[in-house]
Amino acid sequence: MSTYMAKKETVSRKWYVIDAAGKPLGKTAVAAATILRGKHRPEFTPHVDCGEYVVIINAEKAVLTGKKLTQKYYRRHSGYIGGLKEVQYKTLMATRPELAVELAVKGMLPKNSIGDKAITRLHVYRGPEHDQKSQKPETYEI
Repeated sequence: MSTYMAKKETVSRKWYVIDAAGKPLGKTAVAAATILRGKHRPEFTPHVDCGEYVVIINAEKAVLTGKKLTQKYYRRHSGYIGGLKEVQYKTLMATRPELAVELAVKGMLPKNSIGDKAITRLHVYRGPEHDQKSQKPETYEI
């Protein structure tokens, strides 16, 4: 018996909605990364992009456990001398919670072309409303 290998052309993609309200940011990001990568499917093939679409709502109500709000920083560098920018997660979650969720999910995806394609299928919204109602997404429980 031969092993089944999924093909890019035959993969059918569904839409899922994950509600992040009151749930830890990491657990929400793990669930989203698993769906985006396609690892929840029985026909998962590592070298084929067989992931699905994910919509995360209520990003502003995601919870960071422990002292992460004060001790964790989002850092980026412009490439110039003295170009390091730091933002505390307390500030980031108050101003741009969508970015915090997106960065958490992106860090859990592979750093190659499959991960680059997968992150484009992620849609994060601050509140409970989203624009993908016409795709009839299913709710995904964590």
